[in-house]
Amino acid sequence: MTNKNVLFILTDDQRFDTIHALGNQEIQTPHLDELVASGISFEQAHIPGGTSGAVCMPSRAMIHSSQSLFKLKNCGETIPDNHPLLGETLKNAGYQTCGIGKWHNGTDSYARSFSNGNQIFFGGMWDHWNVPTYRYDKTGAYRDTHKFTQDPFSTNTVIEIPAEQIELGKHSTDLFADETIHFLKHSLNKKQPFFMYTSFLAPHDPRTMPEKYQQMYQRETLSLPDNFLPEHPFEFDVREQRDESLEKYPRQKQAIQQHLADYYAMISHLDDAIGKIIATLKAEKLYEETIIIFCGDNGIAIGQHGLMGKQNLYDHSIRVPLIMAGPGLPKGEKRQQYVYLMDIFPTICELVGLPVPDSLEGQSLMPVIQKQLPVRDGLFSAFTDKIRSYKNDRYKLIDYRTQSGNHTQLFDLQTDPFEMTDLSQQPAYDAILTDLQAALKSTAIAWGDLDFPQGKTYWSR
Repeated sequence: MTNKNVLFILTDDQRFDTIHALGNQEIQTPHLDELVASGISFEQAHIPGGTSGAVCMPSRAMIHSSQSLFKLKNCGETIPDNHPLLGETLKNAGYQTCGIGKWHNGTDSYARSFSNGNQIFFGGMWDHWNVPTYRYDKTGAYRDTHKFTQDPFSTNTVIEIPAEQIELGKHSTDLFADETIHFLKHSLNKKQPFFMYTSFLAPHDPRTMPEKYQQMYQRETLSLPDNFLPEHPFEFDVREQRDESLEKYPRQKQAIQQHLADYYAMISHLDDAIGKIIATLKAEKLYEETIIIFCGDNGIAIGQHGLMGKQNLYDHSIRVPLIMAGPGLPKGEKRQQYVYLMDIFPTICELVGLPVPDSLEGQSLMPVIQKQLPVRDGLFSAFTDKIRSYKNDRYKLIDYRTQSGNHTQLFDLQTDPFEMTDLSQQPAYDAILTDLQAALKSTAIAWGDLDFPQGKTYWSR
């Protein structure tokens, strides 16, 4: 084992095209731009979809366990003891491990992963200005609750929410960043390597942020997405998802521009917080020996294809930013090979000189990093019992089987990266469509989809 530290920063609902240095000229992310310049960016990083509407929960479980979608228990709400965890593996190897922020995969897996922490949020989403959190509990119990009224002006119902503390009026981004900085300054044993996991709630809605960031973006100056549509071309049983209710149908251009302004403002706030964390690494003379991992847990639609959520398999919802920087990694380089977020766990093991646990399903990205060699030929994705997709180095198949009907889409990603021109009904593409359908089915079999309850429903339609 080396003495390399690991700082893992995870954001919530941040899709791939939200960093200035990676192509978005309308967003301001100077600190993430510096991270891009100092490390390696994987521009084709994806999640394999999700088994629930809360896509972030299985996505995070796959990151921490490096298990594929259909091996997860309860959609990733809990992670079984027989699945080694990233933090657990590093802790058992002598790392001091600290978890701060959102943990959406149960208290038991958190206790297995971390030997320290604070401002721990065991949930999916909340009001950014009043986050119910816990201090680290070495027993792993986390049983305290707070009385809470959801809307005191319309109900007198008081509920108990899991929480030990609520720091009123402090934004979640600042709350988690400040706690990370405090740990780096005051709680480290500098004779021992550390694994710091900081998981933000932003830019997940409700998109509220300090006024400074709100003023950075004016809706009328922002471009609509190239694949903006007022409504999706067909129904596929997601209209009732919470995310889709964030904007009324048909989607209006000005409303989508305002959503984008708020989304970008949340990310610029995050960018400042991340900059402060990295500055602390440098001030504490930890930067040169620290591997920094940055990624989003899933993407999201904001008007793309007439959608407002991540309950679909278009690239805007399954493709995410992934950057790695630090010792043993190239600087200012980009890679186009296909990767999953579950590849991060084995990659970290190799970077710090630890053996990769045999049970991991992700692939180490060292061949991609060192030799630009692919670790897989294509990408399989699934969403609940409704959608499956497969893409090779050029074409992408999306297959819908829902109560509202079955639909097939085929896109040429080389000429149509925004997935707007469906080629599935054109005879000239029949052979390509057949090949992709075969690859989709064989990969689904290999992943265990046909034995998974949602998969059984999907494949029977």
